[in-house]
Amino acid sequence: MSLQGPIVIVAEKPSVALVKAFTAAGAFPVVEARWADASSAVASIKPSAVVLAEADAPDKPLLHALAERVTASEPYLPVIARTREDQSLIFPNALPVPEDAPPQPLIARLATALRLRALHATVIGRAHTLRRERNIVAEFPAGDPIDDATVLVVGRGRQHPALSVAVGERMGVVGAMSVDLAVRCLDARDLDGVVIGDGLSPRMIVTLLAAIERDARFRDLPIGLLGAEEQIEELPNLLTARDPTVLVERMVPLVRQRAFETRLKRLLASIESKGMIDARTGLLTVDAFGHDLARAIKDAGEHGVGLSVARFSFDEAVDLRTSLNAAQLIGRLLRSADFACRQDDGSIVAAFAGSELRSAHVVARRLASVIKHTLFQPGHGNHAARADVTLASLKPGDTPITLMARVAPRTVAAE
Repeated sequence: MSLQGPIVIVAEKPSVALVKAFTAAGAFPVVEARWADASSAVASIKPSAVVLAEADAPDKPLLHALAERVTASEPYLPVIARTREDQSLIFPNALPVPEDAPPQPLIARLATALRLRALHATVIGRAHTLRRERNIVAEFPAGDPIDDATVLVVGRGRQHPALSVAVGERMGVVGAMSVDLAVRCLDARDLDGVVIGDGLSPRMIVTLLAAIERDARFRDLPIGLLGAEEQIEELPNLLTARDPTVLVERMVPLVRQRAFETRLKRLLASIESKGMIDARTGLLTVDAFGHDLARAIKDAGEHGVGLSVARFSFDEAVDLRTSLNAAQLIGRLLRSADFACRQDDGSIVAAFAGSELRSAHVVARRLASVIKHTLFQPGHGNHAARADVTLASLKPGDTPITLMARVAPRTVAAE
């Protein structure tokens, strides 16, 4: 596992073992600094990462100086902090590592963070190129990435309510009471972390962790494990704690990092499409959808094939997060020939190329059912909501305006 350098290690005492481990992993140079010199070291060296090698907190002015320097750094500058379970995180957004953990888990966690740093640098560079060459400004999403995050909470034991509440106070929650349901959620949803609580047997936990480890899509997910203390080398972002509140506090920086990565990937796709893809949903923008719909209507007329449009609408009980999740979910389920957009009112319009009304009706029912059973269940905050679907099929002489105007009266209920 090769690391990028330079790396700054902040500690009052020499960290010989860490320096050797980072050097052996390919990081160069590895610079040690005391807290009094940490901020200036970051400013002059411009490191790829900062490691807080001691769990003891410094004086607040020194802590604030380093925090300001890290926050101002671009691209993303990861901070890894050794932390005791009985202490709060000493540094904002630091990725925690147990105080007594050997260097290898720390290096593994840092390697994941450095991949995010490289992605952020790529997005910044592509955004500058897009503005220079096309005069298109790529807008980076505002706000805390944790506001977009959704975490799967697995368990059914005595501490499960407290764990679910602790997670739900900070981020979106998807609940699963069994391992089988948890695995299905992993496949169906864009998740930013998994928290495994009590009420599951050791065998169930091993089965779930093995399923996560086997799939490269999930291997870097933040995983919180309540009660256990062992580390699994193949899961670099596995955290353990005995207290639900402590576990969630440790999880937040890692989940925030994952949610930030998801934002960047969608923004990169938007940049590479020259602004035709919505960075929040991964679907087409409204203008791009209209352009593609006009072209699809022309192609359908020339080749004598069908074309249908479905509009998925939600009632007022659906919040913005769930509306965006629904759009992302539909994007995952559409065929490569189909396309969709999320409109300003929160509804989602999908075009099914080569589909007559009957086949589009079947597809729309399935999509509505997946939305209902994935997003509108107890514990999601919108279980009283529903998704309604209206359909229209292409007729001779239709334009995008007339076809879209007919996406109205006939409702297909989700089963």
